Amino acid sequence: MGGVQSGRRARGMMVAGFALAVTLGLGACAEMTQILQQSGAGVAGGSNQSALTRAVKESLELGSTRAADLLSKTGGYQNSSLYRIRLPEPVQPIASRLRQFGLGGQVDQIEKLMNQGAERAAVEAKGVFINAVRAMTITDAMGIVRGSNTAATDYFRQHTEAQLRQKYLPIIQNNLQQIGFYKQYQQLLSAYKQLPLTNKPDLDLEQHVLTQSLNALFTQVGEEEKAIRKDPLGRGSSAIAAVFGR
Repeated sequence: MGGVQSGRRARGMMVAGFALAVTLGLGACAEMTQILQQSGAGVAGGSNQSALTRAVKESLELGSTRAADLLSKTGGYQNSSLYRIRLPEPVQPIASRLRQFGLGGQVDQIEKLMNQGAERAAVEAKGVFINAVRAMTITDAMGIVRGSNTAATDYFRQHTEAQLRQKYLPIIQNNLQQIGFYKQYQQLLSAYKQLPLTNKPDLDLEQHVLTQSLNALFTQVGEEEKAIRKDPLGRGSSAIAAVFGR
C-alpha cells in the first residue's frame, strides 16, 4: 500500500514539474516574441518581415526626399543659417581684405554661385536615394530599426555618397565657371598644389563646395529621420508608426 502511495506521489510530482516547466517555457517564448517584435525583428513569418521592410523603406524615402527637396529649392543653401556655404576658412582673411577695398560684391557673387551650385546638385539626390531604398534588404531594414536615431542616415551615407559625389561635381563645376576669373584660379590652384609645402590648406573651391553640400544633405536627412522616429504617425504613416512607435 505504501509503495502504491509513493508511486502516486512520484507521478504527481512529475506531472506538476512538467506542468511548471511548460508554463515557464511558454512564458519565456512569449517574452522572447515580445522582445523580437519590439526590436523590429518580428516573428519568424516572412509577412511580418516584409511589412517591416516596407515601413522602413517608406520612412527612408520620405525623410530623404524631404531633405533633398528642402535643399534643392531656390535659396535652400544660400538663405539657410545652417547650411549656407561660405568660402574656405583659409580664404576668409583674403575675402575680408577684399571687402575692405570695396570688392565685397565680388566675394558675395562667388559665394552665391557656390550655393546655387549646391542647390542645383541637390536635385540629383532624390533619385539616388530612391534607388538605394529599393535595393535595401530585410537585413538592412532590421538593422536600421534596431540602430541609433541616425541609422538610416548612416545607411544612406555608406551606400550613396560615392555616387552623389560623381553626380554633384560636374554641376558644381559648371556653376563655378561663371566666376570671371575661374580659369585663372584653376591655374593658380594647380601650381599651388605642386608646391613642396607641408600642411597646405585646401583651397580647392570645387571640392569645398562638394564636401559642404553633401555634409548639409546628410545632416538634413538625419534631422528628418529623427523627426520620423519621434513622431512616426505625424511625420510618417500608420505603417511606419507600427514599426518605430513600439
